[in-house]
Amino acid sequence: MNSISAVAQSNGHAPPVLPTPRPANRRSIDRAAVQRAARDLLVALGADLETEGLRETPRRMAAAYAELLTPEPFSLTTFPNDEGYDELVVVRDIPFESLCMHHMLPFHGVAHVAYLPAERIVGLSKLARVVELFARDLQLQERLTTQVAGCLQAQLQPKGVGVVVEAEHLCMSLRGVQKPGAKTVTSTLYGLVRDDPRTRGEFLSLTGGRTR
Repeated sequence: MNSISAVAQSNGHAPPVLPTPRPANRRSIDRAAVQRAARDLLVALGADLETEGLRETPRRMAAAYAELLTPEPFSLTTFPNDEGYDELVVVRDIPFESLCMHHMLPFHGVAHVAYLPAERIVGLSKLARVVELFARDLQLQERLTTQVAGCLQAQLQPKGVGVVVEAEHLCMSLRGVQKPGAKTVTSTLYGLVRDDPRTRGEFLSLTGGRTR
């Protein structure tokens, strides 16, 4: 269950809606071409596509990759910080799945996202949406972490941002070194979350001291 520490209130006016943040390499997906490529790959791997269980596999592969690489559009709704809330807002244990750009194998885990409000606060569900937005891409965990933090910093202009991502990579657990259960932890900190010892310590405490 997610633990949320937050205060989010509006002054009764309609909240402004910022443009939907988008990954820098927003793509269009040609499903027919993906399906043809999947068929060629399976044949090259020695698969008999006349087998009943494999006959529709190229189509399923195309649909699966399209789903994994297409985030749901959303608006990053914000509200005036009328109450002057000046403590960390933290959403922990946001689950995500992504695709390693090096091996096209999944990696999955949780993200812990925090910001220190300035003039505006954001709808809490949008923090999870930002994680999903950048996770649905051909990714590196390090880049995913900095993209989430950079988006919140640019869109909210808060006093600070902290993002920690913990993930298991199938390219590490299923192949190569074959160490299932090994977790990679990455972090990006901006503003007071990085520079102020008290705020940084609170962030570490609320996220279980996971920053490395």
